[in-house]
Amino acid sequence: MKRNVLLYLLCLLSWAAVAQNSAPDTSWVKANYTKTEQYITMRDGVKLFTAIYTPKDDSQTYPIIMQRTPYSVRPYGEGNYRRSLGPNGHLMREKYIFVYQDARGRYKSEGNFREMTPAIENKKSNKDVDESSDTYDTVEWLLKNTKNNGKVGQWGISFPGYYSSAGLPNAHPAMAAVSPQAPMSDEFIGDDCYHNGAFFLMDNFGFYSGFDGPKSKDGTNYKSHFNAEYNDAYKYFLDFGPLKKSNAAPYFADPNSIWRQTTAHPVYDEFWQSRNIKNHLKNIKPAVLVVGGWFDAEDLYGALKTYAAIEKQSPGNNNRLVMGPWTHGGWAAPAWKSFAQYRFGADVNKYYQEEIETKFFNFYLKGKGAFEQAEVTVFETGSNQWRNYDVWPPRNSVPTTYYFAKNGGMAVAKLLSEPSSTTYESDPAKPVPYTNVISGHRNNEYMAEDQRFASRRPDVISFQTDTLTEDLTLTGEIVANLMVSMTGSDADFIVKVIDVWPAGSTSAAAQEGGKPVIMDGYQQMVRAEVLRGKFRNSFSKPEPFVKGKVEKVTVKLNEVAHTFKKGHRVMVQIQSSWFPLVDRNPQKFMNIFEASESDFQKSRITIHHDAKNASSITLPVMR
Repeated sequence: MKRNVLLYLLCLLSWAAVAQNSAPDTSWVKANYTKTEQYITMRDGVKLFTAIYTPKDDSQTYPIIMQRTPYSVRPYGEGNYRRSLGPNGHLMREKYIFVYQDARGRYKSEGNFREMTPAIENKKSNKDVDESSDTYDTVEWLLKNTKNNGKVGQWGISFPGYYSSAGLPNAHPAMAAVSPQAPMSDEFIGDDCYHNGAFFLMDNFGFYSGFDGPKSKDGTNYKSHFNAEYNDAYKYFLDFGPLKKSNAAPYFADPNSIWRQTTAHPVYDEFWQSRNIKNHLKNIKPAVLVVGGWFDAEDLYGALKTYAAIEKQSPGNNNRLVMGPWTHGGWAAPAWKSFAQYRFGADVNKYYQEEIETKFFNFYLKGKGAFEQAEVTVFETGSNQWRNYDVWPPRNSVPTTYYFAKNGGMAVAKLLSEPSSTTYESDPAKPVPYTNVISGHRNNEYMAEDQRFASRRPDVISFQTDTLTEDLTLTGEIVANLMVSMTGSDADFIVKVIDVWPAGSTSAAAQEGGKPVIMDGYQQMVRAEVLRGKFRNSFSKPEPFVKGKVEKVTVKLNEVAHTFKKGHRVMVQIQSSWFPLVDRNPQKFMNIFEASESDFQKSRITIHHDAKNASSITLPVMR
């Protein structure tokens, strides 16, 4: 997993400014830009390492586009140049002053690093610093020390996307355009670390093993806490056993490691609440372009909720949302025509990079051309088309409740009065895998994977509609309301919405000149999410389940834009493990990071679906 993360970061460096008509080229950058390196002093005296690329053509002034990152501004040395600059190759050739900065405490920058530094709204002295103040101070220095036109933009993907969001509150007046892309927003509720209180084991274990180990003296690299080699993540983490052993050698023995901080706060306490940047996105002045991907396994939540927070808390804002059929950062790739078994019929990146991203920065930073993009632009999977809306979710998206029924039925219909339920046994010793692929790293295609491998298991239950007689388009948020009882005192609930393809069907790949993909009976996952049951009423105050007592568990899934074609079915699967994407729940009410092997127990879990206890899912149906 660590190797996968590092490979992804390297890919971002290569993708970030690839022109449509040429590969990234260090010699081109060096021939057209002059690189300088500076330590820029913040208001508290801490100096942040900054690399500045200025167009060699000094006949005019240029806007500034900056990225702040914890992942290094490599390559270091004024004679060493990046292979590409900026968000995409078009903007690189447009000529901007491109600025890259190591975030506070990372790589060659001074100070102490804090993951998702808590924002300070009312700063009382120069010692009150956060990412907003560091961004402001950097902009102030750049305005005074470069030949610029007085306008600044900022962008970033993933962690740099968070820095873009964090620079928005009390932004410098010169900050005119900001694009948070796949930004982290709330790591306990929906981004990276936890999802609704459920710990994302595989990603955290792999990422933190290498992210914050001991830093070299020259600040150019970090030593890993440890090196874990495995080709089968499911087997490795099952054999690993209870996670409490991860806090000792040879794993995360350093008590100050981020892993230890993360696992020391298994509830939504002040530690997590203070790091929720969404609460601070108020009175935002710059133009904002939030970008996310429907297949983003890390920060789908972050993009959607960052946009929503600005809309709610900044009346009169200039804020737009773009959601495409991308994985984490996929919009920065040279091209994007397919993903998993989806075939999009065209290069969606060409449209995004040329018509949206380039025009956004050119208009707000250079006053060039026009930017008339809709408030919301989303790619609708299933029908493979871009949709524009003036509000999100769309006005004609109608929450429609589908009730679960005996024998696996699901429909908008009144329920029978007699008791009805479906029971399965969840065994932590045999958790449901999140993917059918055996791999040492996360299978990034799991978000669109065929779920027949899961539906065959006795610990996964399914409900589905009759065959659709017309297309059904879902656009907006999905909410499952489960009426559950169990023999244990805690359990996870994973809810998956699935597009079931009819027998004999194929995907429409012929238009691309390729062979059609056989989709005979394919159970294509559209959206899924997990809730750790003890947080069903409060993420801050977990509660045990009472054996046999029927209780309501609400699972909110991220938004979707997908068309289920005529002849398909809508399926919902429910299960109580998703391993090793999510850590094993011992199904006993306790701090899971303190659990021993003896604490893990089987539990019989019942989903009730009758008139008195009606389990259901509410889908955002377009009318």
